[in-house]
Amino acid sequence: MPQFVSIVRYTAQGIGKNKESPKRLDAAKKATEKAGGKILAWYLTMGKYDAVLISEFPNDETCAKVMLSLTSMGNVTTQTLKAFSEAEYRKIVSTL
Repeated sequence: MPQFVSIVRYTAQGIGKNKESPKRLDAAKKATEKAGGKILAWYLTMGKYDAVLISEFPNDETCAKVMLSLTSMGNVTTQTLKAFSEAEYRKIVSTL
């Protein structure tokens, strides 16, 4: 299943409700699973971004739908990158 890396920043609204953040993460995991995906890892980070999550979805469209749904709640903004495994990378490069 395709994997994705999302970098997350809390909005002012999300920062104001930091104590609710674990419940929001649980809800995000449930929404992801309902869509046929899975959050594989979540990391609190320091610096420009507040968190990084690694997820997998059946396809790009499903990932986009879930991310748009999660960000529409106003607590976070995301930038999501499609990730290729080392094996996929090697296959891509071998065709150059």
